[in-house]
Amino acid sequence: MNHDRYDDGYIRGILNTAKTIAMVGVSANTSRPSYFVFKYLLARGYRVIPVNPGLAGQDLLGQRVYARLADIPEPVDMVDVFRATPYVPGIVAQTLQMQPRPGVLWMQLGIRNDDAARLAEANGIRVVMDRCPKIEYGRLSSEISWMGVNSRTLSSKRAQLSGRGVQRMSLNRVTVAGGPAIGGQRTDERGRTPEDGAQTTTTDDRERTTEDGPQTTKSGV
Repeated sequence: MNHDRYDDGYIRGILNTAKTIAMVGVSANTSRPSYFVFKYLLARGYRVIPVNPGLAGQDLLGQRVYARLADIPEPVDMVDVFRATPYVPGIVAQTLQMQPRPGVLWMQLGIRNDDAARLAEANGIRVVMDRCPKIEYGRLSSEISWMGVNSRTLSSKRAQLSGRGVQRMSLNRVTVAGGPAIGGQRTDERGRTPEDGAQTTTTDDRERTTEDGPQTTKSGV
């Protein structure tokens, strides 16, 4: 599969069908990107399970934190990776040992490991790399359009509200891409979008920040 860009239907299908997400590397620091994503996905109705050995046994936004993927006592649909590129092969190995096996491996902005992706795909797991589910959800649901950000999608159907507030939209509508869905949505230096109160600037495709520091590589090294 070409991981340089993704069809909107591919991303939408994942976000519509994945209900339980294990987030590896989530931080309890409210200023970190992983915390913003964790909180956002919870607010959109996803079951998000935090995985961080340093926080194991604690609760984060009401969700019990686990040390490893193997410790999660329930089925997981998607593994969302907030660790640097060198850690991805080990996370894939853990994912392949889970029963039942998750159907999706998602690597956050700045994280790409093609060898790990090939291994996951060879075992029937769909892969997304160098993307953020928070940004993609906001773009495909047109939530970010309320904040003056170009969602790069076109639709004749009005987006439906998801919960309270005009900024919470659902994904159950068909859109047509109005431009390439590449990385680099407008965020600030801490990964926040306008919804989080950020002063928006466009991030460069090769300069990302993960929980483990800047990652500028597009390869699996």
